[in-house]
Amino acid sequence: MKHILIVGAGKIGMVIADLLAACGDYAIAVADRDAAAIERARAELPAAQSFVLDVGDAAALAAAVKGRDALIDAGPFDIGVALAAVAVELGVHYLNLTEDIASARRVRELAAGAHSALIPQCGLAPGFISIVAYDLASRFDELLDVRMRVGALPKYPSNGLKYNLTWSTDGLINEYLNPCEAIVAGVRREMPALEELEHFSLDGDDYEAFNTSGGLGTLCDTLDGRVHNLNYRTVRYRGHRDVMKLLLHDLRLGERRALLKDILESAIPVTMQDVVLVFVTVSGRREGLLMQETFARKLYAREVNGRLRSAIQLTTASAACAALDLLASGRLPARGFVRQEDIAFCEFVSNRFGRHFLTDGEEVRCAASGVLAAPPAGT
Repeated sequence: MKHILIVGAGKIGMVIADLLAACGDYAIAVADRDAAAIERARAELPAAQSFVLDVGDAAALAAAVKGRDALIDAGPFDIGVALAAVAVELGVHYLNLTEDIASARRVRELAAGAHSALIPQCGLAPGFISIVAYDLASRFDELLDVRMRVGALPKYPSNGLKYNLTWSTDGLINEYLNPCEAIVAGVRREMPALEELEHFSLDGDDYEAFNTSGGLGTLCDTLDGRVHNLNYRTVRYRGHRDVMKLLLHDLRLGERRALLKDILESAIPVTMQDVVLVFVTVSGRREGLLMQETFARKLYAREVNGRLRSAIQLTTASAACAALDLLASGRLPARGFVRQEDIAFCEFVSNRFGRHFLTDGEEVRCAASGVLAAPPAGT
C-alpha cells in the first residue's frame, strides 16, 4: 500500500483522490487551506484522511509530507516550488499539474541530485499532449512540424465567452497572460499569448485556436535542433479570444488577476457537460517520403466510480494517476527529473488510469512496439 498526499481538494484534486482510492492500492490523504473544501472532501471521500493545511507553515507542511510515498500537487501554481522543495528534502516523490513555465523550471532545478522522482506537468496539456506528440515524432526520420491543439469546452455554450469554468481559474488566467514557448523555423522563441489566431471546423462546429502558455511542457528542450516548427495552441469556440483580449488588455484586468478571478468565478458557472478536444499533427520525412500523422480525440464527461466526472476532470486526473501508477510499478525513473515525454504512449494508454483517454471500443497501435492498447473497461 502506497501512502499518497494530495494537496488541493478542488475540481481535479478530488477526482485524483477518488480514482486512486477506488483502485485499492493507495492510501489517500487530502489537504487544503480551505476548511470548507476539506468538509466537502470528507463528505465525498470519507475513507480518505482529510485535513486543513497552510502550505506557508513550514513545520506543518513538513509533518504532513513526512513518511508519504508521493505528494501530488493539485493546488495553485504558486505553491508548487515550496511543495517540491519539501518533497526533495524528505525523499518523497513529487508530481504536479502546473502549466506555469517558471515554476516547472524551478522544479527541474530542484530535481538535480534528488533521491526521489519529480514529475511536473502531469495533466492534459501540459502532460498527455506531450506524450502523444513525442510518440508521433518518434515515427519520423526527419521532423518538420509538430502542432499541438487542446481545448476543454462546454458542450452547450450559453454566454458571450462561449465558455464555462472547468478547471483552475488561476491556471486559466496564467496561461492567457504569460509568454508562450515555440520553435519557429528552427529557432526557439517566446510568443505572446492570445495571438496567432486560427480557425477551423469539426463535426459541424466552428472553433478557433491561439497561443497559450505552458502547453508544450519540456518539448522545446527535447526537440530543439530536431524540428522546424513546434507550437501549442488552445482551442475555443469562435469569438472567445476577442472577449478575453478585451478583458485582459483593453480593460487591463490582466494587471488585476485577483479581481478578474473573482469576476469570472462569480459570473461564469462550472459545467459537468463538457468535451475535451485533443489534436496533434506531426509532419516530416520517413524513408525519403514527406508524411503526416495525426492523433485526434473528442472525450466527454462520463460516470466513474458512481459519480459523473467532467471530461477535463477525468482527463487531467487520470493523467496524473497514470504517471503515479507507472512510477509506483517501476516503469519510470525513481529519482531525478522525469519529463512527460519519458512516459511511453503505449504504456500510458494501457495503464488502468491512462485508458480513460481511449474512446469506447478503440484500439490504438503504439509507435515503438506496435502493440494494441485496449479500450477502457469497467468504467
